[in-house]
Amino acid sequence: MSTPHNPRARSRAANRTAGFTLLEMLVASTIMGVAIVGLMTGLATSTRNASRLRDYDRVVQLARLRMNDILADEGARNTSMGGEFPPELVGGLSAGWRGNVAKVEEGPSPFDGDFVLDHVQLEVWWMAGGERRTFALEGYRKRLIRGGVR
Repeated sequence: MSTPHNPRARSRAANRTAGFTLLEMLVASTIMGVAIVGLMTGLATSTRNASRLRDYDRVVQLARLRMNDILADEGARNTSMGGEFPPELVGGLSAGWRGNVAKVEEGPSPFDGDFVLDHVQLEVWWMAGGERRTFALEGYRKRLIRGGVR
């Protein structure tokens, strides 16, 4: 294609290729809008997941602490127990626990110094988004018979 000899025609041709048309700007804006909406949706989902994981992590730590307390308390035998966690301990969550200790096995003729096997069950609950969620742990402990108390 040859360039026209007229200087005015040359400047008009240069102006046409120098910028963007309105249609190109609309298409670019639409693409950017779609990209931003996608990024914001992903960010919101990530934030919700991080919050949920933080709650689960807090509850798992509470459950481990409570389970350790129950396992170490040899006075807790053949009993059910429970309660709520203080709000400052759980970061403002409404949370509690329920535990059960039951004797599973002992020797045929138990004596002082003999072992008894207890089954320990623990359930920690918390409220998240108006829904009650739970986390369960269970384990066994071996304890000594002392003073004829089984």
